[in-house]
Amino acid sequence: MPKVVSAARWAAYQVLRRVEQERGFAGDLLHSPLTSALDERDAALAEELALGVLRWQGELDRIISEAGGRPAQALDLEVRIALRLGAYQLLRLDRIPARAAVSESVEIVKRARKSSAAGLVNAVLRKAASHVRPGTLPEAARAVPAWLLERWRRRFGASLAEKLALQTLNPPPVFLRLNARFDTEETLRLLAAEGVATERAELPYCCKVLAGRPARTECFRQGRIRLQDLGSQRIVPLLALEPQHRFLDLCAAPGGKTFQALEQRMPYRASGVHAPDSTDTASSGAEPGGLAVACDRVPERLLTMRRLATLPVAMVALDAACELPFRTRFDRILVDAPCSGTGTLARNPEIKWKLRPEDIGELAARQKAMLSRALPLLAPAGRLVYSTCSLEPEENEEVVNAVLGSGIRIVETHVWLPGENQGDGFFACVIAQR
Repeated sequence: MPKVVSAARWAAYQVLRRVEQERGFAGDLLHSPLTSALDERDAALAEELALGVLRWQGELDRIISEAGGRPAQALDLEVRIALRLGAYQLLRLDRIPARAAVSESVEIVKRARKSSAAGLVNAVLRKAASHVRPGTLPEAARAVPAWLLERWRRRFGASLAEKLALQTLNPPPVFLRLNARFDTEETLRLLAAEGVATERAELPYCCKVLAGRPARTECFRQGRIRLQDLGSQRIVPLLALEPQHRFLDLCAAPGGKTFQALEQRMPYRASGVHAPDSTDTASSGAEPGGLAVACDRVPERLLTMRRLATLPVAMVALDAACELPFRTRFDRILVDAPCSGTGTLARNPEIKWKLRPEDIGELAARQKAMLSRALPLLAPAGRLVYSTCSLEPEENEEVVNAVLGSGIRIVETHVWLPGENQGDGFFACVIAQR
């Protein structure tokens, strides 16, 4: 029995503890000092364990409750997380011996200063190991909270709702956005040389990752690529941005859509073309077109955006649900509103267990306020895109319908569902003046 917990398992434990105890986000924590010292193999295992436990948490808690004779939620947090880690390895990772999954979970509770629970963890996991059937799918009601599944059944029908629920158990593919300022073929060659295999996706400058860890490459550090889901990349083209347009992004951080928009409106954005050094906007500080303004409520997130910026943009800290400080009108406005994120549950599985039914109404109230504040800033013949990564009508169609006045029309509406379409689930509505 090991006396030291593996680095990958301990990192996964720490991520899961902070997700539950501090309501952190696993994606952020997996790219934090908690994992920065791990080699590539251990980092991959820590990510698999942390996200896998969160995706399968409902089924893991059933296994733990049945094997332990008490509800999983009745156990101490440290014990519950150690048991989930062990049960996930037993259920989903057939390359890890059962004895290792059990013994390392025992060591985790010891290291977490819960040594008195070591015998319980050992007994529960040994009992669970004799009952779990690796690779089997749970009932849809354990893939997502029951209230959310029932909501989807009313919205989409039983069959599609259960498909959407089970889809949240699958690790989603990783997509890249290629920076249009660099020669795309050169970027792909450099990625391949760093062990990242890709294939082109349906959108320009979008690639699906087949192998490798792009966030650890020199291409990533140079700003040649960024991690951005295909669903997210579908939104900006709806703006139909041109170089001369004045552009406002009201909910910009973390910045993926902002910089996609700035790259899209560049006059030299043809595939494979790099801007000549003499006109390189990032080095000269000149803007690639008309005014561009990115806003967010949290100043620290804007500072992070500025540090990672691929093109210059004015940044303003403000609450988009309150009165806005702009006198000018904008040709293109993006309101990518903060939302419940129910279209991203496979990518952000902690949302499944954090979200409450009442949160949706609270979010919708803010979204209506944001869209109401944004519409008066739209210039004649302008275009506004309202989008969310939510599947809930209260945050989508109902927000638009509640806010639109007589002088505004809907140009087009899109709904992309995870599993039915590639990428995360998104809603988008293109709005223009009559």
